[in-house]
Amino acid sequence: QVQLVESGGGLVQAGGSLRLSCAASGRDFSINGMAWYRQAPGKQRALVARIGSGGSTIYGDSVKGRFTISRDNAKNTVYLQMNSLKLEDTAVYYCNVVGGPWGQGTQVTVSS
Repeated sequence: QVQLVESGGGLVQAGGSLRLSCAASGRDFSINGMAWYRQAPGKQRALVARIGSGGSTIYGDSVKGRFTISRDNAKNTVYLQMNSLKLEDTAVYYCNVVGGPWGQGTQVTVSS
């Protein structure tokens, strides 16, 4: 059974950092693109960052220069390093296999 489990969310002050992890199980995802999305209350789910099987990356405009997506294929895990967090980064963050399953989400709350 394919499963994605996110971790690392929590409460952080503005300007702080968090690192999210997404551990995939059930099969080898090294050939798949992986992505992080987020959904704030009352808003649509939006792409945060995506990483291809070869390591190429794209970022949403609002996180460029602050967030970094990476992957460890040996661990079947994708990461999202979030620095200089802002109040508007508060959302539920979801891990996604491009074209495939989603994780259950992890809450990130940025306080002033």
